[in-house]
Amino acid sequence: MKNILTAPFIKEMCDAAANMYRLGWDERNGGNISVMLDEAQAGEYLDLGSVLRTIPTGFGAKPLAGKLFLVTGTGKYFKNVKGDPENNLGIIRIGRDGKTAELLWGYKDGGRFTSELPAHLMSHMSRLSVDPENRIIMHSHPTYTLAMNYVHELDEKKLTHTLWEMCTECIVVFPDGIGVLPWMPCGTNEIGIATAEKMKEYRLVVWGMHGIYGAGKTMDEAFGLIETVEKAAQIYMLTAHLPRVNTIKDNELQALAELFGVEYRKDFLNL
Repeated sequence: MKNILTAPFIKEMCDAAANMYRLGWDERNGGNISVMLDEAQAGEYLDLGSVLRTIPTGFGAKPLAGKLFLVTGTGKYFKNVKGDPENNLGIIRIGRDGKTAELLWGYKDGGRFTSELPAHLMSHMSRLSVDPENRIIMHSHPTYTLAMNYVHELDEKKLTHTLWEMCTECIVVFPDGIGVLPWMPCGTNEIGIATAEKMKEYRLVVWGMHGIYGAGKTMDEAFGLIETVEKAAQIYMLTAHLPRVNTIKDNELQALAELFGVEYRKDFLNL
């Protein structure tokens, strides 16, 4: 059995958490990440028949029964993940009933997965129904994205359109746009259900006055989606109070999307 601390999925999770903390996206214990693991790869580092303990998930995720997930822990600080992954991360397998998680590794100090796990599992199910290769769900509190929530209409078309105008790359990186939810209490099944419904249509979902959810096939894709939104939101916040002299016009956004061959939300442009 290989040393799990050398596993590529542990390393990429540690690096992502460290970068998210460094960028100020995940203060204290804010934010969470879940990664659906490949069973064969995980089996090189874990005895998949050895269950340390069983933890209720608080949600019925039967379609994910038997699936393995690497998940950040509740109350854990992202700044500590890289130095102590075994306490701050855990690998779980969703039980046959979908309502329990079998802990295979991690949460060594007696902890458990993030309180947002139901929202993550719901979003995983939604994204898998759209693209079977989606395996990452990432939640964070990027500063400028959050600030923008307070001064810009929380409307999917209007928010997406504004962000597309901020950086030439935006319509290419997230041509499917951004889903938006109003403020809702976090850590509840209700916000998880609402997020999962949006995830059927979008890879990015803004939680009003809270943060953002991103989904992707790889850690880089999910991270890059949020990173691009945050850069665009930063440019907006730096310029919103100033007279607009130049902008990227809608016909130019259309030409850009078609040049790169991406399927974009045509109804989000004013043509």
